[in-house]
Amino acid sequence: MTSFSDISDRLGDLAIEVPSWAYGNSGTRFKVFGSAGTPRTVQEKIADAAQVHSATGLAPSVALHIPWDLVDDFGALRTYAEDLGVRLGTINSNTFQDDDYKLGSLTHADPAVRAKAVQHNLDCIDVMDATGSRDLKIWLADGTNYPGQGDIRARQDWLAEGLRTIYDRLGDDQRLVLEYKFFEPAFYHTDVPDWGTSYAHCAALGDKAMVCLDTGHHAPGTNIEFIVAQLLRLGKLGSFDFNSRFYADDDLIVGAADPYQLFRILVEVVRGGGYGPDSPVALMLDQCHNIEAKVPGQIRSVLNVQEMTARALLLDTDALDKARTAGDVLLANEIFMDAFYTDVRRDLAAWREERGLPADPMRAYLESGYQQQIEADRVGGTQAGWN
Repeated sequence: MTSFSDISDRLGDLAIEVPSWAYGNSGTRFKVFGSAGTPRTVQEKIADAAQVHSATGLAPSVALHIPWDLVDDFGALRTYAEDLGVRLGTINSNTFQDDDYKLGSLTHADPAVRAKAVQHNLDCIDVMDATGSRDLKIWLADGTNYPGQGDIRARQDWLAEGLRTIYDRLGDDQRLVLEYKFFEPAFYHTDVPDWGTSYAHCAALGDKAMVCLDTGHHAPGTNIEFIVAQLLRLGKLGSFDFNSRFYADDDLIVGAADPYQLFRILVEVVRGGGYGPDSPVALMLDQCHNIEAKVPGQIRSVLNVQEMTARALLLDTDALDKARTAGDVLLANEIFMDAFYTDVRRDLAAWREERGLPADPMRAYLESGYQQQIEADRVGGTQAGWN
């Protein structure tokens, strides 16, 4: 049997990147909701992210979205973040909120639009040079709504061409991570709809191109942990966007809808070498806190990942291998479920206290007065949001 003390040191390897946009206003297609204390600048977003890290010790980096987080001096922004105890992480490009991209960006029929989309990504790599970021993450809203609207094959050719230009600009220690999404906002076909399409492009590009897996970007019933295992096996899983969904791309707190799925995914992450200080896999949140407070929402999210990581590490793999070899179907499932049902909350509270962290990070944040302070201070100006 694996005990909590056996995995205590390994838990210290867990690092979860939080997204700057999680601290801004968000909502649905029908309404973006404002709330008191919402950041008005990227500096205020980073300050909020630093609160998550100080409370949990789990969130040492902040992903940026360009142009949402555009500033004149990214070197100064890097210093600002580091002074708050965090670093700047993944740079996310945005080719889905410009009128020119209505019919596509890297896959648009007009070469001038494609060139504009490519240049935006090249500009994002310039940002990476200034921030010290490793990853450029590309998610495309590109696709069509009606049969015949676009040339599906030509769009793949244009995509490959644009990605090659972007890839060739990467530095030696930089990577391109290509996200996929099976529908929305395009409904007939999406240009990067699944892990296979993302993998095909990344494999053609080279070793510095990896797949980004968003846990909300799959059809109902998809076995996501199988995709995780396959991409790790192929050496092409670059990063996660963790969130939860009940119906589609809900962007809810990770583990809220199906904590067992999160556990199963993390089992494969650990099993496949995707966890630890030498892992190439970046664990990141991609969530929108529409009705809940934003900083506590991120705290709850990283704690959910930590809890399921602990349970995944507790899985008795030796016993599981023996049961599998013996063909004992029910025993193998029992061993798997025993790890999932292990309550690690008290052990994690003690683990945090041993490292000078609050035993209950959520309570510590609520009692810190930070939320009340930002609600009092952040009056006036324009609240940040993805719209």
